[in-house]
Amino acid sequence: MIEILNEDQLARARRAGSLVGNTLQTLRERATVGTNLLELDRLTAEMIEAGGGVSCYVDYAPSFGNGPFGHYVCTAVNDAVLHGMPHDYALADGDLLTLDLAISVDGIAADAAISFIVGESRPEESVALIEATQCALAAGIAVAKPDARIGDISHAIGGVLKSAGYSINMEFGGHGIGSTMHQEPHVANNGRAGRGYRLRPGLLLAVEPWVMADTDRLAVDADGWTLRSATGGRTAHSEHTIAITEDGAEILTLPTSS
Repeated sequence: MIEILNEDQLARARRAGSLVGNTLQTLRERATVGTNLLELDRLTAEMIEAGGGVSCYVDYAPSFGNGPFGHYVCTAVNDAVLHGMPHDYALADGDLLTLDLAISVDGIAADAAISFIVGESRPEESVALIEATQCALAAGIAVAKPDARIGDISHAIGGVLKSAGYSINMEFGGHGIGSTMHQEPHVANNGRAGRGYRLRPGLLLAVEPWVMADTDRLAVDADGWTLRSATGGRTAHSEHTIAITEDGAEILTLPTSS
């Protein structure tokens, strides 16, 4: 299913996006050395409720997971990259933490992810991974406009990641979003320009480049959810929900609070 949102739905998408962006910003501020991942999950639940939202994750039970997920935010540390299940772990200096969050407000969802380093350490490999995904995300968003193709976004993302020296996993990528969290079209993190679905105003997309330091292969944790680098190398993931408008792409999941 591909949804084209009307103005009322887009207004709700903006509210959902603001709640996602502001929640991630608060979680980043609270994710200090010694913070437990379960504390971040509890804080997320509180912020979703206070913001009038509904978690897209807590009851989520897709075919690829060991569902329902049962938590409010994905917390992936170091070699974990996707669907990281919060567990009893205290963050350490130099940990590379990815937070992935999707919230629905009044029936419309928004989805975003950030990767950052906890504490004072700045390992070069971690910095490079994060920068590559952020640059790839910006490149993908820059070409997202009416009459462009999904392949244009994928090609822009893939060009940045490959230029940075990373191989690209094609199993998971971005997606359409709207009344449900995951919809068509699929937005791969590599592809051919000029191919795929033609973008239209009112289309919402979650664009999400992610990479692993030295592989494109994933391993699944015993929890049935957390996906890790098959080699144990570090990983990073950056994501925004965007709305296609007549003027280009509007990023909905930027934080609005100071």
